[in-house]
Amino acid sequence: MPERLTEMLMDTWTPLIILWITVLPSIYMAPMNQSQVLPSGSSTGLKRLNEEQRVLHRSKRGWVWNQMFVLEEFSGPEPILVGRLHTDLDPGSSKIKYILSGDGAGTIFVINDKTGDIHAMKRLDREEKAEYTLTAQAVDRDTNQPLEPPSEFIIKVQDINDNAPEFVEGPYHATVPEMSVVGTFVTKVTATDADDPVYGNSAKLVYSILEGQPYFSIEPHTAIIKTALPNMDREAKEEYFVVIQAKDMGGHMGGLSGTTTVTITLSDVNDNPPKFAQSLYHFSVMEDVALGEPIGRVKANDLDIGENAKSSYDIIEGDGMDIFEITTDAQTQDGIIRVRKPLDFETKKSYTLKVEAANIHIDPRFLSGGPFKDTATVKIVVEDADEPPVFSSPTYLLEVHENAALNSVLGQVTAHDPDVSSSPIRFSIDRHTDLERQFNINAEDGKITLATPLDRETSTWHNITIVATETRNHSQVSRVPVAIKVLDVNDNAPEFASEHEAFLCENGKPGQVIQIVSAVDKDDPKNGHYFLYSLLPEMVNNPNFTIKKNEDNTLSILAKHSAFSRQKQEVYLLPIVISDSGTPPMSSTGTLTIRVCGCSSDGTVQSCNAEAYVLPIGLSMGALIAILACIILLLVIVVLFVTLRRHKNEPLIIKDDEDVRENIIRYDDEGGGEEDTEAFDIATLQNPDGINGFLPRKDIKPDLQFMPRQGLAPVPNGVDVDEFINVRLHEADNDPTAPPYDSIQIYGYEGKGSAAGSLSSLESSTSDSDQNFDYLSEWGPRFKRLGELYSVGESDKET
Repeated sequence: MPERLTEMLMDTWTPLIILWITVLPSIYMAPMNQSQVLPSGSSTGLKRLNEEQRVLHRSKRGWVWNQMFVLEEFSGPEPILVGRLHTDLDPGSSKIKYILSGDGAGTIFVINDKTGDIHAMKRLDREEKAEYTLTAQAVDRDTNQPLEPPSEFIIKVQDINDNAPEFVEGPYHATVPEMSVVGTFVTKVTATDADDPVYGNSAKLVYSILEGQPYFSIEPHTAIIKTALPNMDREAKEEYFVVIQAKDMGGHMGGLSGTTTVTITLSDVNDNPPKFAQSLYHFSVMEDVALGEPIGRVKANDLDIGENAKSSYDIIEGDGMDIFEITTDAQTQDGIIRVRKPLDFETKKSYTLKVEAANIHIDPRFLSGGPFKDTATVKIVVEDADEPPVFSSPTYLLEVHENAALNSVLGQVTAHDPDVSSSPIRFSIDRHTDLERQFNINAEDGKITLATPLDRETSTWHNITIVATETRNHSQVSRVPVAIKVLDVNDNAPEFASEHEAFLCENGKPGQVIQIVSAVDKDDPKNGHYFLYSLLPEMVNNPNFTIKKNEDNTLSILAKHSAFSRQKQEVYLLPIVISDSGTPPMSSTGTLTIRVCGCSSDGTVQSCNAEAYVLPIGLSMGALIAILACIILLLVIVVLFVTLRRHKNEPLIIKDDEDVRENIIRYDDEGGGEEDTEAFDIATLQNPDGINGFLPRKDIKPDLQFMPRQGLAPVPNGVDVDEFINVRLHEADNDPTAPPYDSIQIYGYEGKGSAAGSLSSLESSTSDSDQNFDYLSEWGPRFKRLGELYSVGESDKET
């Protein structure tokens, strides 16, 4: 309680004491300022100053004659007396007038022109303006003549502590690494005070921490913030809120203060090792999983963040180190386990791995705390899957001679079901790879047989695909390529490489080479071709030609004499037998045509070249082509002329729409009555040949006139109308005596199917007056009205 009372008294009296200390010197100085403004070195002014000092009996600061002082922010009921101007020339007769000019003269500062007293009319603020420069002058009041030269002086505004410190750049944010030692620099703050830093302690600042201890400290005068507590852990608390105070007056009581906040964040360092969430992981995987497919994830947690939390995973032990691999997910930092090699349930059903997670970025300062790594055990169980058949070899190569017999076995493929419950296998050939169906396969044992003959010269290789399918599950299928090589046999005889035609000069020399011929063989012997040439047995003693085998496997034809003549014989045929060296050897006979030609003295053939046997002497090939072109042109002109003549001689055919004659056709058919619903088209009565535009005979009046044919007798009612009319048309069209123009055809047929019979009066021997029409009422409502009309007519006649 006494401490609290003392604090209250201090808070109450401190401002009064400071005001007394600050204002009192100005009050005491006011009489001093009532001195005149004189030039430097005035003896009168110095004398008065010494007298006043003796009267006051106290030490004073050095007096500056050209300065006055006024306290800022001082206000009262009356204007403040700043000072007094006085001159020795003033006898007190009030004939001297004081004039003031300069900064604030007349507004802020006012002078009594009689006494020279200067008053401040307003409250002054040193932070707005610290000093004012004024000019004073004494003049004669009557004449306004200056009594002394103008004197310049300064009025300074004395500072009081009226501005609190401010942190212009606040609030602040700073970062310091976690686990830092005590005294580690964090940041520096700066406060400013608008008061006068030279006069007094109004701008002397002292810094302190109001909030944020015991974690941080601050230098009182430099405002440097440092760590004050060791081993601050970011994982425990990451952010701190610190309040800094700046107080003027050197930090003493009564000074003004300002505060700011500093948010300090602990940055992460790698001080925590990774740790697996569990020590044992279990995964299961199907044996037919694809290579590279992930089968599970493990996670090592790290309390650190960013780069310090990144870990790498590795398999360090286990029986599946070559079967599995583990990689790091860059996004989640998980360890992903993948399959590197195929799994086989029948071979191994489970694996045990030991995986390790280790930090990538290590801080050596914390290695003493232990290794920055952790391990866990992973158990992987392989589950059985229905696998497709497996061939005994990934590819097969078979060889067969091209003369192999049909249905002979070329080779065999084998496959088995790798599952525990083995399924029988069936084999087949993918016919897309054997479009010509040259091979077959036994579905049970996989033996491949020949279906069609082979020919090495046509195709040396045959590539087919064999398909193996499980009997119990047809979706389990495997394929294997089979390459079949066709081996050569000597089944082709050699023959001339091309058709040769030799030319022999009449004036040739004996032993001259007429032609060199070569042979080819479609077979492919291992050591190359070797041919034997010979003449037919009956041509061995040929008197005209002989042959000679060359070292390059070719044959030269030589002439035996020079007595060849075209008049005697133009062409010679020389059969040559060619044999190969195969087993068994094959041979063929080729005939060489030798023409006897006329040659020049240097041996150039002249009269038996290609043009000599086709053209007359002196006629070139170009001339022959021109002659043939002219002949073809003449033939074309003749054909066109004959065609035009034939078109002009053909008579004009009269079209149907130009025939203006009338055909009169009479139809003695009254229809079938009410039941006649089978009406026929009148087009049926027309000549079908004429309709189609074909005229069987020309429309020419015959030379002989025949009498018109009498109409045929009516036919029974049972005849069909269409059939009847068609018969009559056929008779009329084929009757040579019938005129082809303006003819009259009579059809004596009344139709059929009417219950009333014929209603026609033609060829009737009775009259209307002899008939009784009452029977019409019995035919139905349609004929009842007709009967009434006829009955009324008869009654009218009787009346």
